[in-house]
Amino acid sequence: MTMLTSFLDHLSTVPSPTPSVIRASNQTPSSGTPVWVTLLVGLAGALLASAGAFAGAWRSSRALRQNTERTLEHERTRLLNERFSTAAELLGHNEAACRLAGVHAMAGLADDWTERRQTCIDVLCAYLRMPYPLGPEEDTPADEDPNGQANREVRLTVIRTIRDHLLPATPPETTWSGYDLDFTGAVFDGGDFSNARFSGGKVRFTGATFSGGLVSFYKAAFSGGDVGFYGATFSGSEVLFRGATFSNDVVNFRGATFSSGSVNFRGATFSSGMVHFDRAAFSGGDVGFYGATLSSGKVSFYGAKFSSGTVNFDRAKFSSGTVNFDRAKFSGATVTFHTAQFDGGVVDIRDVASWSRPPSLDDGLVAAPPAGLLLPDRLPKPKP
Repeated sequence: MTMLTSFLDHLSTVPSPTPSVIRASNQTPSSGTPVWVTLLVGLAGALLASAGAFAGAWRSSRALRQNTERTLEHERTRLLNERFSTAAELLGHNEAACRLAGVHAMAGLADDWTERRQTCIDVLCAYLRMPYPLGPEEDTPADEDPNGQANREVRLTVIRTIRDHLLPATPPETTWSGYDLDFTGAVFDGGDFSNARFSGGKVRFTGATFSGGLVSFYKAAFSGGDVGFYGATFSGSEVLFRGATFSNDVVNFRGATFSSGSVNFRGATFSSGMVHFDRAAFSGGDVGFYGATLSSGKVSFYGAKFSSGTVNFDRAKFSSGTVNFDRAKFSGATVTFHTAQFDGGVVDIRDVASWSRPPSLDDGLVAAPPAGLLLPDRLPKPKP
């Protein structure tokens, strides 16, 4: 439009041509300049001038826009950093109410700050990793533990906040699935991870202690990531993996200790992944795989020690995949496979290290083991 306006303005300044004598056919060109030449030269000049003005205005506009964007981004980062400092300060406050506010402030910041979301998640996980003495005995007077219950409530809120960001209904722009979660060495005396989706990223419960209270992974899904309970201790707590799904994943219970309480994998599905219980110690309590389905995956109990307590695979369905007990020691725990179903899967208990108290199998399984149940040549009868 600028170029057209300039062109019209230029035309308005061009004087009207005056009548002139028609030049003879032999008149030389130098005797006068045709009007169309004047118009063409003027038009070209106007176009060049307009183009130059347009280019200058465009460069100026772009520079202004870039400068504005840098200013806005700088201001945004400054405000987000201030929010981070405030949230971190609240999390370290002496008052539990302030710490609760800090949990929500840090979670809200994680939702708004995609570039630093992992950092915000790390802070919340670090809160759970902080030294945490287990709660007092039930008969301890309340006035001797003024902050114990409040501190526990803050921790449960952190767990619940993380869980809420791992649910299937979480909007894609605020989900924390795929991010790293580091609970190494944390103490859990309760917590709800029900229906959480641990997909992608690294999830670490390495060396964690589950002691007291109910910790629920009910219908949680472990897929496409790396989940580790290596060296975890399950003692005096009820831990539910009931209905959980382990697929396309590596879940590691290597070296875990199941010493008391209850760990329940009832109805869990192990498919297309690898679950390690290698060198785990089952030395008390009740570990149940009742009705679990093992399909297309592999579960390893290599070198596991079944010394006391109860481990049951009753009504478990071995439809495909492999479960092996290589070098396992059955020395005192009650391990049962009552009414288990073998339909294409493989359960290999041929190469065990100790048979002082072998697994309890239905008489029909011992007399005529199905193709998937691999037994040693001589299976001792279990002790009463």
